[in-house]
Amino acid sequence: MKKISLLGATGSIGTQTLEVIASHPDKFQLEALSIGKNIELGLKQIIEYKPKLVSVQFKEDYDKLLKEVPNTVKLMYGNEGIEEVAANNDADILVNAVLGSVGLRPTLSAIRAGKTIAIANKETLVTAGHIVTSEAKKYNTQLLPVDSEHSAIFQCLQGERLKEVEKLILTASGGSFRDKDRSELKNVTVDDALNHPNWSMGAKITIDSATMMNKGLEVIEAHWLFDMSYEKIDVLLHQESIIHSMVEFMDGSVIAQLGTPDMKVPIQFALTYPERLQLEGKKRLNLSEIGKLHFSKPSFDRFRCLDFAFEAGRKGGSYPTVLNAANEQAVSLFLEGEISFLQIEEAIERTLDEHTYIASPSLEVIQDIDFQTRQLVKTLMVK
Repeated sequence: MKKISLLGATGSIGTQTLEVIASHPDKFQLEALSIGKNIELGLKQIIEYKPKLVSVQFKEDYDKLLKEVPNTVKLMYGNEGIEEVAANNDADILVNAVLGSVGLRPTLSAIRAGKTIAIANKETLVTAGHIVTSEAKKYNTQLLPVDSEHSAIFQCLQGERLKEVEKLILTASGGSFRDKDRSELKNVTVDDALNHPNWSMGAKITIDSATMMNKGLEVIEAHWLFDMSYEKIDVLLHQESIIHSMVEFMDGSVIAQLGTPDMKVPIQFALTYPERLQLEGKKRLNLSEIGKLHFSKPSFDRFRCLDFAFEAGRKGGSYPTVLNAANEQAVSLFLEGEISFLQIEEAIERTLDEHTYIASPSLEVIQDIDFQTRQLVKTLMVK
């Protein structure tokens, strides 16, 4: 029986994690969870899964839930609460499924508490990969990828030697606007951007997929997860989302991980590693039905956010923090109708251009840069 703490229980990855837990009640037990803004769904999850510890984001939600949850539940809120969930004494594994850089401190708390981390919060490694990986080595803590692309690479590397890897190849669907040129993007709406052709994801990730920033962040995450230089990381457009990523070796062999688009596969693999379990209800891959798979090279002129990410990753230091914070703020403004789709790119580029490089920022400096970057995006983009 593996005991699990879950950050971001009401989001897309969080709800699917709970479904995996429910499908194997003899294998998993939920010990603690954190909830964001969807308190109504969170309350249903508390009643169904009976965690011992729950944290909410805001004090007013804490006050509301205090009257609703069973007295067997310890209720907390804010930063203290989410870090308590992450480092929960009774849990073996932390699933970090929160969105954004808010996931950084809880991840570090869990590492220092000796928990295995199933990480779906890519922003943690993007903003502070040098700190997170250093702490993981220090405390002998394993980081298990939940993103489908990184899980695919992780699976392809089983039994292999990193020194024999020639290249990591991350596949990308191209998002909602993969068949549009830049001239067609000027007037796209939020609803247009949220209409992903292959995957069911939360709003922020779906917008990131449409700009290809999601893939850019994954490139930086892959750099840290697999200790691989950016020169050995490539991106390939693959519209069917059947091959989730590939690894090319020095002898020319390429190993790929395939499957129908379903986030429960990488979630469950992270929870069961190094074993596998039956995944009930999953549609099996039938290549004879699919017939053809398509691949193409992404254009950095077309997908400028991907270019920004590679550039920020290669520069290193504080640049990935700026990249992530600017993107998060710009996407939020787009979802609120404050800026246009193409202005997301503009906000990121202008913010990166104005940044003064810091080689090895501390956690406190990272958090300050994150805050200042968000404020700058608001100043630059909202008139």
